[in-house]
Amino acid sequence: MLAVSDEKQSTTAWDVGAVGEERLGKGLDRLASDTLRLLHDRRIPRSKANIDHLAVTATGIYVIDAKKYRGRPHLRVEGGLFRPRVERLLVGSRDCTKLVDGVLKQVDVVRGLLEDEVPVHGVLCFVEADWPLIGGTFTTRGVRTLWPKKLYPQLQADGPITAGTVAEVHRKLAHPLPPA
Repeated sequence: MLAVSDEKQSTTAWDVGAVGEERLGKGLDRLASDTLRLLHDRRIPRSKANIDHLAVTATGIYVIDAKKYRGRPHLRVEGGLFRPRVERLLVGSRDCTKLVDGVLKQVDVVRGLLEDEVPVHGVLCFVEADWPLIGGTFTTRGVRTLWPKKLYPQLQADGPITAGTVAEVHRKLAHPLPPA
């Protein structure tokens, strides 16, 4: 299809990604409450990068990077006893480890704005990936990898952070991370 299209591959890939990001955003919006506040598509200062979704919840802040990829996300661990342990995120046979690096950078930006007030969690949420019926979610280097229906209960979980603190943290993030 790309061969007969006038659009650049990067433009087509961005459009596909935007569809996944928008679909996840609508699902997140249905969860909004006093203890689950959202910020969508926020620009990172002094960067061309953006954060797809931020969820401020009773259990902390979730930096959520939405991806619409085909294939099954899985973790490959190499090395160990005599070689350094290396974790790689694969989707199908495609190495997507750089996505984890991107989320970790976004998490660092958010942590830098809050002075350790609440925990900050990194999430890669694959929309429409080929997930197994049982299990499938995993964590690599502190970044949770899952799909929307597994993410939603985590965001709605009870936790120690009050509705007042959720609102205050939401306000603190909204100003320095403006809409993209």
